[in-house]
Amino acid sequence: MSDAFNRLFQQMLQSGQEMAQAFNPAMEHVDTRAFEKLVPTMPADMLEMWFGKTFNREGLDAKTRLLLTIGAITVQGALAEPQLRMTIRQALAAGATKREIAETIYQMSMFAGLPAMQKALEIASSVYEEEDKE
Repeated sequence: MSDAFNRLFQQMLQSGQEMAQAFNPAMEHVDTRAFEKLVPTMPADMLEMWFGKTFNREGLDAKTRLLLTIGAITVQGALAEPQLRMTIRQALAAGATKREIAETIYQMSMFAGLPAMQKALEIASSVYEEEDKE
């Protein structure tokens, strides 16, 4: 990674930490799901920049990267629920279908086990219900 990218990434981390402290200075009761309401999905340009071809011109598109991310988060089980919820929303915004997301989660049962797969499917289902209401 370039120095410019590393500086940008560090600035984003610092900004995120400052924002979190502004919401709750003590940081004792942070509910990471609350951040979903602030930024439910990234604009397409941001998705493409972070997950698409801006940094990887010959690489994977945003949808594929997000499906891979869903797979990786599924393997982590229930520990990463807010991240999985947000990534599912981002994948839908990038053009992934509900079936593609489900197939990605199913595939992870071989690596993470059935409980992790089931939990991820329940999370995906709740995201779909929320999306349908909106």
